[in-house]
Amino acid sequence: MEKAFNDFEIWFVTGAQLLYGGDAVKQVDGHSKEMVEGMNNSGLLPVKVVYAGTANSSKEVADVMARANVDNKCIGVICWMHTFSPAKMWIKGMQILRKPLLHLHTQYNEKIPWNTIDMDFMNLNQSAHGDREFAHILSRLRKPRKTVIGYWKDEKTLKHIAVWERVCAGVADAQDCLIIRFGDQMNNVAVTDGDKVAFEQVLGYHVDYVQFSTVMEYFDKVKDEDVDALVHDVYFKEYAVADALKDEKSVEYKKIWNSAKAELTLRAVLKAYGAKGFTTNFDDLGDVNVEETGRGFDQIPGLASQRLMHDGYGFGAEGDWKSACLYRTTWFMSQGLEGGTSFLEDYTLNFDGDNTSILESHMLEVNPDIAEEKPRLEVHFLGIGVRKTPTARLVFTAKQGHGVTATVVDMGNRFRLIANDVNLIKSQPLPKLPVASALWIPEPTFEVGVGCWMNAGGTHHSCFSFGLTDEYWRDFAEIADMEACIINKDTDYEQFRKELRWNEMYYMLNKALR
Repeated sequence: MEKAFNDFEIWFVTGAQLLYGGDAVKQVDGHSKEMVEGMNNSGLLPVKVVYAGTANSSKEVADVMARANVDNKCIGVICWMHTFSPAKMWIKGMQILRKPLLHLHTQYNEKIPWNTIDMDFMNLNQSAHGDREFAHILSRLRKPRKTVIGYWKDEKTLKHIAVWERVCAGVADAQDCLIIRFGDQMNNVAVTDGDKVAFEQVLGYHVDYVQFSTVMEYFDKVKDEDVDALVHDVYFKEYAVADALKDEKSVEYKKIWNSAKAELTLRAVLKAYGAKGFTTNFDDLGDVNVEETGRGFDQIPGLASQRLMHDGYGFGAEGDWKSACLYRTTWFMSQGLEGGTSFLEDYTLNFDGDNTSILESHMLEVNPDIAEEKPRLEVHFLGIGVRKTPTARLVFTAKQGHGVTATVVDMGNRFRLIANDVNLIKSQPLPKLPVASALWIPEPTFEVGVGCWMNAGGTHHSCFSFGLTDEYWRDFAEIADMEACIINKDTDYEQFRKELRWNEMYYMLNKALR
């Protein structure tokens, strides 16, 4: 089990009925316990599965689902029909279930015992029969769920369940996720804004505002000795730092010191509010006369944002609160997976035939978890926003490999999740662009990947992970009952555009029917 998810459980409920007698029910119960124990011992599931019992009647189904709803540790329910379980008895329970649902179509035994099979065996092992009955009522009820099909011991089957478990953990975390905005959206940018009330209705994140005068109250309480310790005991030990920057009399050292104070300030604010993420704004940094008063950030807290992303705080630049929310979930679901995560922005294009790619970066804020080499702590001029001054940042290029990047956009009548498989390639040196960066080619090709992303209304900001796949985002959208637009190696441009039109019709009709 993944330690990060120790406080979570997935409940396993087996469907049966009393038609076949008490002995059959006892066998169902024994088989279910053995299966749950085997799944937990497989080492493939990040969240512990707890056997919640066999349901044999409508009352028993409703009772277990009601208990699942109010149990804080339960983040999802797996249902499996060992025998034929008449699905009308599942109606009330499925109608009240508010936790994510996975329908596991499997069977206790792997092979048919050809030489000994009899009617008793047939009556007991009716998953081929019972799971279709259960699936029918889920479809009749329009119940969102994930369906996993395969033998319960197979690695492939368990890995699909593991993906869903991580997504359930991310969804559960979002229900208790406060994102703080330090400043609003910049320059009237549409794609970074949206309906915060509807967003909380659909996904659970709560987005709030903290004025910078409040931030300054925490800034004033930061002790110089704590800043010194962060600079010398953390920054200078964890990152590659030129000797000239360690000179305490230099301007560069002062800029690093200021960045450390900004980090400690943000950490204090986030801790005080119990927030899991934040946004920043180039134009909202405190006293405009900071060089004279010393009260405020001398530039956007880029280094702080890089390090806070590493620690799992959601982040969105330029007031992009949707990206801050989604990055927190990206990081949370990725815990224990290899490769790292980061907030990124489409920066500039490199047209090079089949290797045409996009340089991903931001002014300062890229998570060092995706770095190919040891990050370098550097100080360079940044001429944007109300502060045009040198500032500290971690500089590196990203690792190569396959990953997925995702974003959420507000379409007015719904939220749309867009995910694109991308391949990170080797970047050329950037001697005059001292920022952290990644270079990637969207799948299936640059033209199709970018074309589909733009047709779907995708943002220039996105949340990237080496460890996640588009299966995670499909599951996430399914649980949230949200539109999902997935772009990968199998995507056809014209078919994708047709699906966007069909989706529009579906959501307009769905809204009208409600």
